[in-house]
Amino acid sequence: MPGEMGLGLLPEEFPDAGIHVWDLEDDVGHFVNGIEVPLDPFPGVIGVAPEDDGALDTLPPRSTGGNMDVKHLTARSTLYLPVSEEGALFSTGDCHAGQGDGEVCVTGIEAEMSVTARFDVRSDMGIDQPQFETDGPFTPTGRDERMYATTGIDSDLIEATKKAVRHMIEHCHEERGLTRGEAYILCSAVVDLKINEVVDAPNWTVSAYLPESIFPE
Repeated sequence: MPGEMGLGLLPEEFPDAGIHVWDLEDDVGHFVNGIEVPLDPFPGVIGVAPEDDGALDTLPPRSTGGNMDVKHLTARSTLYLPVSEEGALFSTGDCHAGQGDGEVCVTGIEAEMSVTARFDVRSDMGIDQPQFETDGPFTPTGRDERMYATTGIDSDLIEATKKAVRHMIEHCHEERGLTRGEAYILCSAVVDLKINEVVDAPNWTVSAYLPESIFPE
């Protein structure tokens, strides 16, 4: 998105909008320079109605779900949602063929698709926010694989996250020949952010993990 919209993790560093139209064939998303991102479809928006009255912005997630962008809510996952309104009023959409944990430039690999869901009412559960069960996969290929990671260290978790992503953008630009805009899009589509520690005050560590298998031999 244009930086002036203030969306994404680093809007101030990307004033101009950028776009990549993904070719989705053979279970991969084809990027530039022969890069192939594995696909694992999921709905970015999945939830039930909040208890708030009136018109609501659908961009932020809430305690009843919504735009959570949890990429592990793939086929065969089970999601538990607290019900705040009669009938629950379930909705889903914003489907992604693939996404990195963080979705840092606002979008993953956006794609049209259908979602099949099965519902049960669990009166024996008392939860305040969504919980889920999933088999993953927890890496883009579904197996343990070689990663290149950049770290961000700061006293603020968001600043640490920004640093990790900035370093990954520079790595993809300098070492993989991508433009900075292409690197930002790739980070959103396949790079996974992880909190490595929040116990060594006053600084916290966030890392960005890039699977090396996406690059051509």
